[in-house]
Amino acid sequence: MTLDEYATAHSDRQPDHLAALYRHTHLTRLYPRMCCEPLQGRLLKMLARMIAPRRVLELGTFSGYSTLCFAEGSPDGAEIHTVEIDDEAEPALRELFASAPGGDRVTLHIGDALDVVPAISAEPWDLVFIDANKRLYTDYYRMVKPLVRPGGYIIADNTLWSGKVLDTDANHDAQTAGVDDFNRLVADDTEVEKVIIPLRDGLTIIRKK
Repeated sequence: MTLDEYATAHSDRQPDHLAALYRHTHLTRLYPRMCCEPLQGRLLKMLARMIAPRRVLELGTFSGYSTLCFAEGSPDGAEIHTVEIDDEAEPALRELFASAPGGDRVTLHIGDALDVVPAISAEPWDLVFIDANKRLYTDYYRMVKPLVRPGGYIIADNTLWSGKVLDTDANHDAQTAGVDDFNRLVADDTEVEKVIIPLRDGLTIIRKK
């Protein structure tokens, strides 16, 4: 048993509908590793419980697993807005949210997050989850930070990027560079508190002062 398996076994069990979605994702989707892992999903749900957000914004829906974790952990009446650029995923996602527990809290937006988010941000966000195009992480951060209320949170996934951030010269692809640029930007930002959790592929939790 690995440490990750041990931690998963001794944490809350994922609900049956998420277990089914996780399996379906791995059977049917290209690049299933992009799906949130069960242990990380339990953490996202717990963070939502702690933050108690009324408005949640997610950049990058993929198969909807993390979306439903936020819906599960957020208080009654919360709104979860998720933005997915892949329009071919829209029918399956709408079917999922129409039937899954907590899916009635979710509003799906199809399009480029840089275009969609300004149009749906008339009110501030309490919690933003960034898990979309790694090349654009700094652009996403600069866009959403002013839209988050003071005391609100931004969570970014994949911020250790399989360890490639340790040597960006050797791993000079655009995605690694995007993640490293984001990490440097956040680290230097004195207007936020931040911590990287080395869970799975790295999860950065940012609190706006």
